[in-house]
Amino acid sequence: MCIHNTGTIELLGMHFKAYHGCLPEERTDGGEYVVDFRCSVNPENAIQTDDLADTIDYSEIYRIVSQEMAVPSNLLEHVAGRIRDAVEAAFPDLEEFEISISKLNPPVGGPADAARVTVKGGSAI
Repeated sequence: MCIHNTGTIELLGMHFKAYHGCLPEERTDGGEYVVDFRCSVNPENAIQTDDLADTIDYSEIYRIVSQEMAVPSNLLEHVAGRIRDAVEAAFPDLEEFEISISKLNPPVGGPADAARVTVKGGSAI
């Protein structure tokens, strides 16, 4: 069985210092965050044309993520939802994608590498 016309574009490991969280020190000192973006695409036009207009411009994805990460929020879910909404507005034909936001070294009262929230978006959802 051969499956054609499916592919994935990912932009992984976008690092930001941001001021998200419910604790006062999270808002004043900030924290380190990593954002990952994944989307399902039909790559056939881009494969044939070699033209950026026929694919997802991941520099635009980075710009959207950076802009939303700069706005402080209490919850990672809120930030992820804003990013999802902005990506859907910029790429209305994008059928399926997901955004994951990881807060490194979250203040949970013990050792933890990260807390992560993932939301899905797109016209197929």
